[in-house]
Amino acid sequence: MVSSLPLIDRYSRQVAVIGREGQEKLSRARVAVIGLGGLGSLVTLYLVGAGIGELVIVDHDTVSLSDLHRQILYREEDVGKPKAEVAARRLRELNSSVSIKPVGEAFTADNADDIIKDVDVVVDALDNWLSRQVLNESVVRLRKPLVHGAVHGWYGQVTTVIPGRTPCLYELFQLRSLPQCVGFCPVVGPVVGVVASIEALEVIKLVTGIGEPLTNRLLIIDGKNWIIDEIRLSRVENCPICSKYLGGKEK
Repeated sequence: MVSSLPLIDRYSRQVAVIGREGQEKLSRARVAVIGLGGLGSLVTLYLVGAGIGELVIVDHDTVSLSDLHRQILYREEDVGKPKAEVAARRLRELNSSVSIKPVGEAFTADNADDIIKDVDVVVDALDNWLSRQVLNESVVRLRKPLVHGAVHGWYGQVTTVIPGRTPCLYELFQLRSLPQCVGFCPVVGPVVGVVASIEALEVIKLVTGIGEPLTNRLLIIDGKNWIIDEIRLSRVENCPICSKYLGGKEK
């Protein structure tokens, strides 16, 4: 079977690493990125550049001047405009072969399942733990793989959740590895870039089946002192979210 993908011109350097089959898998994949702030604006750029087939992007906010030091998808001219609308336009300019589906709504318990029910992988690019709890319950209920990332100051963290095989975010919340943001999240821009790059790479690994995802592992990045550490994670018997939707531990 001869592929119709423009591999040589656009994806040749990536195909040299993941192969034609890996690129074909990316072209068929559907991914939802929840949040188009620092993490989401960068994750989407990498995924669209990589040739993901369909990208659902979700954010109800507008671009602010204070966003621009880390959310490099946007420009000064975009201040005051809806992020989902601006992001969709810019991402289509980067790769017109990718289907971009913007959702300019807040991600809530009322719409969560409808937004992610048809995707293969979900990316957590949110900036608060309350919204993440909504996202966590939805991905566990629908058994969707979730790539989680968070940043605060000089620090970031990443893990990949596979419902039934790894701890869900509810269990991760108990670690309190990063502080809860109140009002806004202080952050150094390049730290966001590091975490977003790792999240995008996790999506590529999940879709292609190449490499070992960060399952049952929480990667901690200290950008100030350049220390990267790893915490081993394990499921607990009494997680109320997993128990509610998955029953007991899966083998």
